[in-house]
Amino acid sequence: MAQINLTLLVIVLSLFVSSVLVKSSLAKHNPQTKSYIESSCNGTLYQDLCIRCLAKYVNNYSTIDGPHHLAQVALSVSFSRALHTKGYLMKLAKELKTMKNKREYLTVEDCANQITDSVDQLNQAIKELSRCSQRGSTINDDLLWHISNVETWVSTALTDASSCVYSLTGIRMSKRMTAIKVKAQNVAEVTSNALALFRRYALSSQKSTSRTTKNSLP
Repeated sequence: MAQINLTLLVIVLSLFVSSVLVKSSLAKHNPQTKSYIESSCNGTLYQDLCIRCLAKYVNNYSTIDGPHHLAQVALSVSFSRALHTKGYLMKLAKELKTMKNKREYLTVEDCANQITDSVDQLNQAIKELSRCSQRGSTINDDLLWHISNVETWVSTALTDASSCVYSLTGIRMSKRMTAIKVKAQNVAEVTSNALALFRRYALSSQKSTSRTTKNSLP
């Protein structure tokens, strides 16, 4: 019981420190940037994680230039986390195979394959999103096709990462398997946020085009 209470205390303190760090990081920026990041992340499932990732980017690169740039940043974060987790899982799977730990090896290998698929899908999504910016701001069938492709790839990447997490649910968890679940969960969460922010960009593009069309009517 004491160990459970200590674990809960650590989790609560971690959440509190995370919230403080997010607010501290955003406080360094101008009010417009702070407000834009916070309002953008309001539509995501993991708001503190969203704000923290974007605030870190702004610390390095000064500002975020609109919904398209925001979606690019979010996808880059997701790709980076997935790539790191892929490397970790591949290395661990190799070690477990040498140790002849068949049960954990098969579980880790399956997760490694799913996260590898996530990496590939996110890489395709980032390339496709860059093509959206090359099409300008006018919505047409070609741009809608690219937008649809990005959403499909990011959604699939999220499904793959979530499948890894779910495969670790309900089994006896060693420290090693717990670490894997935490990493895979993080990939799923940042990918979920990236998908929400991309959809926000797609919606803003459609609204912008709708306003332009109305204004051009006689």
